[in-house]
Amino acid sequence: MEHTISPAENPLGTAPVGSLLRKFAIPSIISMLVNALYNIVDQIFIGQGVGMLGNAATNVAFPMTTVTVAISLLLGIGGAANFNLALGRKETDKARNIAGTAFGTLLLLGITLSIIFRLFLKPIVLACGATDQTLAYSLDYVGITSLGFPFFMMVTGGNHLIRADGKPTYSMISMLSGALINTVLDPLFIFVFGWGIKGAAWATVIGQIFSAFMVFFYLPRYLSGTLKLRNLIPKFHCLTAIISLGSAACLNQLAITIIQILMNNTLRHYGAISEYGSEIPLAVVGIVMKVNMLFLSIVIGLSQGAQPIISFNYGAQKYSRVKEAYLKAAGAATIVAVIAMLCFQIFPRQIISLFGNGDKLYYKFAIEFFRIFLFCTFFNGLQPVTSNFFTSIGKASKGIFLSMTRQIIFLVPLILIFPLFMGIDGVMYAGPIADGAAGILAIVLVIREFKKISQFPETRA
Repeated sequence: MEHTISPAENPLGTAPVGSLLRKFAIPSIISMLVNALYNIVDQIFIGQGVGMLGNAATNVAFPMTTVTVAISLLLGIGGAANFNLALGRKETDKARNIAGTAFGTLLLLGITLSIIFRLFLKPIVLACGATDQTLAYSLDYVGITSLGFPFFMMVTGGNHLIRADGKPTYSMISMLSGALINTVLDPLFIFVFGWGIKGAAWATVIGQIFSAFMVFFYLPRYLSGTLKLRNLIPKFHCLTAIISLGSAACLNQLAITIIQILMNNTLRHYGAISEYGSEIPLAVVGIVMKVNMLFLSIVIGLSQGAQPIISFNYGAQKYSRVKEAYLKAAGAATIVAVIAMLCFQIFPRQIISLFGNGDKLYYKFAIEFFRIFLFCTFFNGLQPVTSNFFTSIGKASKGIFLSMTRQIIFLVPLILIFPLFMGIDGVMYAGPIADGAAGILAIVLVIREFKKISQFPETRA
């Protein structure tokens, strides 16, 4: 017998959209920023304590982190969207099984991924662009951080599910606590204990373990305490639904992984035949990408904050609220994107200086890369919000397509082609062209979807 909850009883279907978006988006943004800060804090302290080669090593390690994030988002966002759609349709038992399947699969895949990376550590690190000078640092860093993958995945994916259950503040505290621990331990381990890059890695893992135990602590309270141990056993029909709606976010992260590996190897090759050498571009691009992820964390946090509002109201056939939630999230994301673009154009040297010192060539490449590669950042608020919008309303194929546009459809060919004619500068100019094309396409697709939604019969409160 299906237990039901009336949509009228859920504030997602009745409370003002603006206040709901603030309630869900602010903790989500903080959680995403905290996630990004794990990498940023490590990068800053490694840059100050180890130097440029340490920063280059963390850039080599970055694709492995994005793989774990990809799987986490597949299950976390896919599970959250299906969970809220089911609640909007008053299918509480189905919602419970979806959440349980997502949590259980996160843990199983986290353990599996950790084992795989440990077994094939050196060939994976080499494939991600390590040079002779950065190999030892990369092996040390990834060898330790891979031990924390099960905890990291439970935190990254599990907190999406906790937000979907209406507890964004708890989710935020879970992420924030681990980041604070990491921030405190980084200087202690690197400078006081003298552990170098290994100290940064251990600080990261310890912070992830603490956050993960907060997620485990919440599980018995999930869905008003009705989530049981039997629900955590993965169910195939739930998993297929989760994968369907989580694929867009997952593929977007995998695309970032592909781009990072491709870019690392391209920079290693063309850097070696340029005035910069291989290590300067590797170190700089790692910093630029992680600083950009700080901005993207705000945008993605906004899109994730809108997800339960959009999913629930779409399931409850309250389409005017669906459109309102998207427009407010997209508008806020665009404002943030414009501010970020101005910072990247005006303060590139100040930003790069936070991560340690370098010679004249180091700063020359860093400033140019910031200003050129991130020139069209003002478009980058639209694509993640729009991709997540389609996922939230159950249209996985459009969400997947949009998530692929910037990284795979536009950026990969440009990174391969432009350096053939422009050398290492070609990598820089590929970025703004891909950003602009992806942003324009997102606008076109969402306008078409809004026209379709306007024709649907709507349930009134």
